[in-house]
Amino acid sequence: MSSSSDASFEAGLEVPDDLSGITASQYRSAMRHYPSGVTIVTLDSDTRPVGFTATSFASLSLDPPLISFNIAHTSSSIEAMLDADSVVVHFLGEHQRHLAQRFSRAAEDRFTDQSLWTRLETGEPVLHGTPIWVRATVHQLIAVGDHTLVVGLATRVHDNTADEPIAAPLLYYNGEYHRPTGLD
Repeated sequence: MSSSSDASFEAGLEVPDDLSGITASQYRSAMRHYPSGVTIVTLDSDTRPVGFTATSFASLSLDPPLISFNIAHTSSSIEAMLDADSVVVHFLGEHQRHLAQRFSRAAEDRFTDQSLWTRLETGEPVLHGTPIWVRATVHQLIAVGDHTLVVGLATRVHDNTADEPIAAPLLYYNGEYHRPTGLD
């Protein structure tokens, strides 16, 4: 075993020396069957508002309050993300499928309808009607494979679920958006 394999083994992880046992297509096909919540990440760049859908959101830590999501190195938003100091992560309700679709299209189309968003006093775009959003400062950027893992320190939480009926979350599963069943 190599020294990196020794370290992985000691940590209780067995990492094979050759990870090429599956194709990207096989991996993508398997991951399509893992449901995930849909978020939209927005940020302010020097020239324009930037936003993209992300289904990789995770809460990392309560103390300090850390969140994470991934962005592909091929994303049209990657350069702006790498330069950003802060972001807003919107947890989409099932009634916001149109926003998930809009933010999956070409970058220049995402913010064209100005009735869908405003800016926070700190400059980040915030989407109207989102049940919950979290503002975070960029804490760490970690290149991992063909993505960058963004770790953010939550600095503000907007939770509108107490004032309005709780919207069912929007889920992404097998290449399509879904409303979870059994929440009525």
